[in-house]
Amino acid sequence: MAVLMDVEALNAFLIAEFPQVTGEFRVRSVTPLDVVVEMPMTYQHLRPGGTVSGPTMFALADVSIYLAILARVGPIELAVTTNASIDFMRKPAAGKTLIATARILKLGRILTVGDVLIQSEGLDAPVARASMTYSIPPKR
Repeated sequence: MAVLMDVEALNAFLIAEFPQVTGEFRVRSVTPLDVVVEMPMTYQHLRPGGTVSGPTMFALADVSIYLAILARVGPIELAVTTNASIDFMRKPAAGKTLIATARILKLGRILTVGDVLIQSEGLDAPVARASMTYSIPPKR
């Protein structure tokens, strides 16, 4: 798969199109196989018990797949999630950056399927895994 948007282009896209998440997510790397996105953890991302909340990890998975799709098809603002499933496998370290690796499994004209592996900085084993399907709007 060819890469149409690199690290700089994807980070600039987030700042321009989603200023409300500026500072929340940062693309680390883009390859023909995957996109790696980091999300620094802050107090707002924690739930009682000092662990990262499920909605925080879901947001990281969702944004990561979205960026992996854009890396392949270019800046399409209206691509949307149509299906999502996430498995929370172990407790992430509080205060440590989460790192998501998103892979596109099938890039279709209308639907795209991908998976995301989320790791907590400093831990070898993944903390969550997600499967996501996105709808890509038809070209006009």
